[in-house]
Amino acid sequence: MEKRVLDPIDRISEFLFGLFMVLSFTGALSVASTGPKEVHEMLVAAIGCNIAWGFVDGVMFVLRNLVSRARQHRLWNMVVAEKQPEAAHGLIAQEIGGLAASFDKPVLERTRQWILAQPGGTVPPARLVGRDLTSAVAVFLMVFASTFPPVLPFVFFDDIHRAMRVSALVAIAMMFVCGWQWARFAGLRPWRAGMIMVVLGVAVEATIIALGG
Repeated sequence: MEKRVLDPIDRISEFLFGLFMVLSFTGALSVASTGPKEVHEMLVAAIGCNIAWGFVDGVMFVLRNLVSRARQHRLWNMVVAEKQPEAAHGLIAQEIGGLAASFDKPVLERTRQWILAQPGGTVPPARLVGRDLTSAVAVFLMVFASTFPPVLPFVFFDDIHRAMRVSALVAIAMMFVCGWQWARFAGLRPWRAGMIMVVLGVAVEATIIALGG
């Protein structure tokens, strides 16, 4: 089964990032002082901002993948080069993390022997591959796509007050769905996670707006 370009955590994180960015524009609007000109400027600024940050986030995602791949390559070579089995066991356990506590010495040794038996280049050096570019495009599209649901009410409603309310409801619904999806992935309670995400999202966005973001 082919691995997805972005796992659920990455997909939802990128979508939330773009959502928070665009809400920093829509949330800063004032009913008393907002007219068609201000709405147009907000739309242009929100779309432009998420295009820019989607590009930056895509580049950073690729760099993070390259660093992670370089670390795996280095660890693999260290295990292969290590002459003391116990030291190699420690490297393997450190990479596995907390689950390694359930592995006894024979299991770690079998893992080491499996690594030694693999052909050279099983973990290649860090280099840019086509999948990195695909991932970067996916990250960009996630950030960019999150721009439109909260701003569309300002396109369809002439009443700024109504547009702001509908936009806020759309944003809350998006946060809830993101929390729901995260909970399903983690095996938690979806309804509770969705509500927590809404509360946290509103708090985060209020902080961003208060700080002038």
